Amino acid sequence: MTTTPRSPRLLLASTVLLTVAGGALLDMPQAQPPPAPAASPRASRAATSATSPSAPTASSSLAGGTDSSASPSAPTQSAPESALPPHGEGVAGDQTVQRSLETAWPPDLPAADERELRTEGRALLRADATGVGRGQWPDVFPASNQVAPAFATARFRVQAAIARRDGNPAKAVVHLVWAGMDRGGTFTDLRVSEWHFTRTFEKGAATWTPQPRL
Repeated sequence: MTTTPRSPRLLLASTVLLTVAGGALLDMPQAQPPPAPAASPRASRAATSATSPSAPTASSSLAGGTDSSASPSAPTQSAPESALPPHGEGVAGDQTVQRSLETAWPPDLPAADERELRTEGRALLRADATGVGRGQWPDVFPASNQVAPAFATARFRVQAAIARRDGNPAKAVVHLVWAGMDRGGTFTDLRVSEWHFTRTFEKGAATWTPQPRL
């Protein structure tokens, strides 16, 4: 896959990771203000003497140690839930991941084009990760350069996908977030990938053609 300056893979990864990190910070309980120190008898006498006309105002403020106009602290409210589901949430959290991508990148393609690109992008990612269906794209997965699948088909899942322009109307990129278990038995979600496409015309009809990796 090629990476262009207008749709870097790093930007997608940063958006997902920063959203997770921001949600985690929001989940942390807010710090409670330290309790005000109890006034000593000497401080109480100094505060009482402040009402005397002969007592300077600045001295009485320092002696009292507190501002009588301060209001009592309000109870701390609970923090909102994380913007993205935690790792290992499963299918139930995929809709939240999808909304996060759509919020980060507003749509800029016709709805029909985006549906086509999403569908093919998902299939390409599955073929690349699991080996299923690679023969459908001989230019992308040439027989002379086949790589053994790195992920198990049963534990592969696309969590979210969006398609956006890639610099001009004739190019597009599909951003995908997915989960899978590798051959070593390690399952990881919120993985990031992208596939690039160019718009071509065959027999007068426009279609999106995936670009092979360099």
